[in-house]
Formats: sequence, C-alpha cells, structure tokens
Amino acid sequence: MPYILVQVTDEGVTREQKAKIIAGATALMVDILGKDPEATFVVIEEVDTDNWGHGGELVTLRRQRQAAGQLR
Repeated sequence: MPYILVQVTDEGVTREQKAKIIAGATALMVDILGKDPEATFVVIEEVDTDNWGHGGELVTLRRQRQAAGQLR
C-alpha cells in the first residue's frame, strides 16, 4: 500500500494541477512497481513559503529577490 507525500509551496497550485499530480504519482506506482491504484494514497501538502527554506533563507525572501531581479 504505497503512501506518497508531495510537498509544494502554497503558490497557487490549482485543483486541476493537483489532480494531475495525484494521477501521475499513482500511475508511476502502477507502471514501475505494479501496485494496485486502489491501494495507493497520494497526499499533497501545501507549505507556506515562510515555512520552507532554500539556500539558507526563506523561500518568501528568495521569491521577493527573484522578482526584483536580484536572484537568477
């Protein structure tokens, strides 16, 4: 019984995109490991960018610097 946790920042992921993520992750388990899709669970957790770090700083700050052209 696969349990797949997908964590993304909460920056506007749509319901349609989430549905595609769930379908795609389930298909991977079926195609690669031969798992039963009915026994496969996918959870999408949206994390506030203030609670996600990258490169030693908050993603919120990185996004702001990126928008200002200070980060590639």
